[in-house]
Amino acid sequence: MKTSIATVSISGDLREKLAAISAAGFDGIEIFENDFLAFDGSPRDVGAMIRDAGLEITLFQPFRDFEGMPEPHRARAFDRAERKFDLMQELGTDLMLVCSNVSPVSLGGINRAADDFAELGARAAARGLRVGYEALAWGRHVNDHRDAWEVVRRADHPNVGLILDSFHTLARKTDVDTIRAIPGDRIFIVQLADAPLIDMDLLYWSRHFRNMPGEGDLAVTDFMRAVAATGYDGVLSLEIFNDQFRGGSPKSIAVDGHRSLVYLMDQVRRREPDVRIPLPEMPDRIEAQGIEFVEFAADEAEAEELARLFASLGFVEAGRHVSKDVTLWRQGGINLLINTEREGFAHSSYLVHGTSVCAIGLRVADAAATVARARALGADTFDQPVGPGELAIPAIRGVGGGVMHFVDEKLAGLWETDFRLTGGGKAAADAGLVSIDHLAQTMNYEEMLTWTLFYTSIFATAKTPMVDVVDPAGLVRSQAIETADGALRITLNGAENRRTLAGRFIAESFGSAVQHVAFESRDIFATAAALKACGFKALEISRNYYDDLEARFGLDPDFADRLRAENILYDRDGEGEYFQLYGPNYGEGFFFEIVERRGGYRGYGAANAQFRIAAQKRHLRPETVPRR
Repeated sequence: MKTSIATVSISGDLREKLAAISAAGFDGIEIFENDFLAFDGSPRDVGAMIRDAGLEITLFQPFRDFEGMPEPHRARAFDRAERKFDLMQELGTDLMLVCSNVSPVSLGGINRAADDFAELGARAAARGLRVGYEALAWGRHVNDHRDAWEVVRRADHPNVGLILDSFHTLARKTDVDTIRAIPGDRIFIVQLADAPLIDMDLLYWSRHFRNMPGEGDLAVTDFMRAVAATGYDGVLSLEIFNDQFRGGSPKSIAVDGHRSLVYLMDQVRRREPDVRIPLPEMPDRIEAQGIEFVEFAADEAEAEELARLFASLGFVEAGRHVSKDVTLWRQGGINLLINTEREGFAHSSYLVHGTSVCAIGLRVADAAATVARARALGADTFDQPVGPGELAIPAIRGVGGGVMHFVDEKLAGLWETDFRLTGGGKAAADAGLVSIDHLAQTMNYEEMLTWTLFYTSIFATAKTPMVDVVDPAGLVRSQAIETADGALRITLNGAENRRTLAGRFIAESFGSAVQHVAFESRDIFATAAALKACGFKALEISRNYYDDLEARFGLDPDFADRLRAENILYDRDGEGEYFQLYGPNYGEGFFFEIVERRGGYRGYGAANAQFRIAAQKRHLRPETVPRR
């Protein structure tokens, strides 16, 4: 599988783009003309620079307003094409994209367009070049790949082929299965892009909101299945126009792009088993079975404070690591670790982020397969020395440089092997917390697409629709990644400014990280009573919230009074109910949440977020001077 990406897809000057694209593992690039024009170097210099980066030029684009022009525009269009052919030969590429005409003076007619392409094909052939025709979704006369194919078919020239672009086909809701009838050898290149579903002008949507396959809502996999069924075995290229990407990290966006193509073609291979796709074998998406542990990095003093917080939540110290300064705290099926090592990854994490979640462990069916799939999708693996007789837990790097470990049946003796257990874990202090309902990871908004793709490409998860979380200082975008059975739930919260609670957390903790852990209770009121006995102090919610809640949902006054007395927030979704109880902020804005789900509630209480945030901001300590 040959992969390519248009230079317009990422930020930076041409040299920066080439370095990022090459490092991400792409085979080639599409030269977007403006990137070439802005570069201070000859076409031969550019071509040599691209080849020195280990890349080839898969396409030169775009050539606009060509077919169906009246004279004298037609003659000028051919003159322009000849000059572009000169440029292509100096660059060292043989394929030019011609997009369907949008000029108001252009004339319609399939035969007229076909005649123009037949002549252009003959001129290209004389130079050893090819031209590809693409239907723009907003083309004046041709805006459907079926019409573009008919133009190519009637032109009947071997140097004239079709260029397919997933955005143009899917944005117009054209039946992708019509692609299956096109001969694969007549498709010269395939361009891929996804996008969120937004009802707006097609041109504006295309120019500002495209993203990588798997990051949006379009049926890109179905599109590519149809392409694969034609026998097409050429270059797969990304053409992404996105305002966010234009200001992002070239390296990160290029890595996302390559990951998206590998993930896409892995899906296509599994759904079109009769089609041969030249892609290295990898395990299927991994079934995550839940969160095995959450590990905190701390120093000795802050570890004592953290331990008191755990105890107030009903956790008991259940063991100590056999060779490391790591303590295990347990309740129900929840394992929390406090790592105070003075060397190694956790210590490095503490030096950068302060007391924070440095690692999580996921239960999976096959830990080795999980790492193998993650590696095939470009994730960085992680390992560090273990002591004699201790278990090496497979791991990769995750959000914010944190570590994600994987535990399977082969590691079932993890706690007995690596820890001296004290028999704790069930005590009078037990508050009825049974499992981790979800983790909430906070990041800059620009990172959300990266981590959505990371999770959905590695694990058998789906993403929920994005919602706006209202903070008094601005909006935070939130999207959940979850398994079908809810065994794994991770919410991604994207901050757009540092004045929001989420933005402050990122600034104070120096990067993206887990900001809160939500524990599941089967009886929120019994848990609230038990927590009081443990010395837990719940976050105080405005009394006004409960007056409105009672009226909004028609709650029984006695029930509303119980919620008010315990500072429990409430939401309802169809027949399902959701209860939320929060602890105070810890450190730089980290906090714990206790939830109860009833009747199949699948959300995360987004409607309550602004009231929770307002309460948390009332309890924030003054901002600290940044650590050096």
